Amino acid sequence: MLYTDPIYGSVEIQDPVILDLIQSPALQRLKHIDQAWYFFPFFPEGNHSRFEHSMGVYLLLKRYGASLEEQIAGLIHDVSHGTFSHCLDYVFAEGSQKEQTHQDNIFEAFVKTTDIPDILQKYGLAIDYIIDDTHFPLKETNLPDLCADRIDYSLRTAHHYDKQTTEQISYFLEHLVAQDEKRMFDNLASAKKYAEMFYAMNDKYMSDMPTAIMFQTVGDCLKYAWKQWYLTREDFYTTDKEVLDKITAHIENDAQLSTYWQRMNNQIPCKNDPADFDFHLFCKTRIVDPLFLEGEILKRVSDEDNERKIFLATHSHPKEYFLKFEK
Repeated sequence: MLYTDPIYGSVEIQDPVILDLIQSPALQRLKHIDQAWYFFPFFPEGNHSRFEHSMGVYLLLKRYGASLEEQIAGLIHDVSHGTFSHCLDYVFAEGSQKEQTHQDNIFEAFVKTTDIPDILQKYGLAIDYIIDDTHFPLKETNLPDLCADRIDYSLRTAHHYDKQTTEQISYFLEHLVAQDEKRMFDNLASAKKYAEMFYAMNDKYMSDMPTAIMFQTVGDCLKYAWKQWYLTREDFYTTDKEVLDKITAHIENDAQLSTYWQRMNNQIPCKNDPADFDFHLFCKTRIVDPLFLEGEILKRVSDEDNERKIFLATHSHPKEYFLKFEK
């Protein structure tokens, strides 16, 4: 199978287990889940899917020589994302606005309801081993470290939303190395440049005001539709389009739903005002402090840049918003 990715180019995929997983319903569903939640009304030119990102994590792990098991873990890591991805953290009580953990909280139970365990068993692989992130530090680590998931979504955001060129993206890939189960850059300059780019993507697209509005309004609309029985909990794990179709079927006959719909489609002005607000919410902030090599010594950017150390201490908390919509 020849797969062409906008970040990594064309790659021949031959591993039978990978091919079977790619064709599975669990992975194919992700083609219809927006990677960036419900950004179309705010940033209409950047939409891309959870499937594209999942393939990207797999390809990045493959590129840097991760084991087949770790490649599989990367490929399936997002199968538990529901419709509109992290918007569900603003719908369900087991989610978290500040940490956006709903998908992680349900991952183990969810993946075991899919066809993935049977596919793995067919190739002599155990699902319990694959879903244990402690085995796969290249695929997943905690902030502020780098991992395949974090690297891919930042580069993909820079490409799709910020319209950074192939040359700009390639610069980071050329300076990335994997060593001793860690991701790092081969010099301070590239590590610092990546850290700055990563925060810019966070500040502009992952936790900015339009994103806060999107999270609040999509969450409100989904919760209301669920409460009115226009949606069931199972619908949240179908596709974005299926949920949107069920919501729009009721808009003409439900004035409250119509208001929620207009808000989530950026049709009603909104301001951020701590002194006069209807909704108080948080957006997760993502900041990295990459490792880099100086000769044979492994360091962090903040070890060499005191301003970066101060920035990490003062900007790592979730962003807070106080939203007021026009009537």
